[in-house]
Amino acid sequence: MCGRYAASRGPEDLAGTFEVERWDAEDTLAPDYNVAPTKEVYVVLDRPLKDAADPRPVRQLRKLRWGLVPSWSKTPEGAARMINARAETVHEKPSYRRAFAGRRCLVPADGYYEWVTGQQERDLEVEGRRKRPRKQPYFVLPADGSVFAMAGLYEFWRDRTLPDDHPAAWWATCSVITTEAETTPLAVAPADGPHALADIHPRMPLMLTPDRWDSWLDPGRTDVEDLRALLAPPPAGLMRAYPVATAVSNVRNNGPELLKELEGPEEGTLF
Repeated sequence: MCGRYAASRGPEDLAGTFEVERWDAEDTLAPDYNVAPTKEVYVVLDRPLKDAADPRPVRQLRKLRWGLVPSWSKTPEGAARMINARAETVHEKPSYRRAFAGRRCLVPADGYYEWVTGQQERDLEVEGRRKRPRKQPYFVLPADGSVFAMAGLYEFWRDRTLPDDHPAAWWATCSVITTEAETTPLAVAPADGPHALADIHPRMPLMLTPDRWDSWLDPGRTDVEDLRALLAPPPAGLMRAYPVATAVSNVRNNGPELLKELEGPEEGTLF
């Protein structure tokens, strides 16, 4: 799954990487090293500009809220639970299928955090003794340091309790698509830690390599089977993972120190 990630790249960097044609230079986000659900995040999308005479899609860098609210939803209360959509079922689930057909985006990140439960705590669970498990966080990122482009969906939701001219009348929200975690060896693995992403967690965000960006963002592509082919996992051996401080587990902590690679896990793990 993807429940927390880091996004430190600025709009200029992202605009150059994704060949963005339009973004608001005055509407920027600060670097965020602990992005959590319901926060505002950058996404890249292809969409005609509002009120423009030209109907052709324009590549844009936009701020959206992480946690998708379907257009037909009566309230936005379930957004925090809809941060992820499964690649295997995204085309058929009522909450996602319309966005999958025509409102796809890329969610740029440095990488994402995932937690491994310690062996001692798992042993306690096996014995039937309830105890809040301690978990060791790992940071997962492209081994070459490139941007981690997560496949995403976006939606618009109208708050009918507000007048049309109210600045909060429309919500723009997004979700990250996840897939089965890779079982192949990591490009760079910790000396004392997981050897594959599946050793950390059974799910992972679906990373799209640059050769798929244009096809994924193209709103003119609406054939479901054609789009499903784009959900294939990336080539093996592109990722690395390393342990980071457990401070990242608290959403109030936010700074570049959260990305510091530790020599070994702070908490005992399964490895």
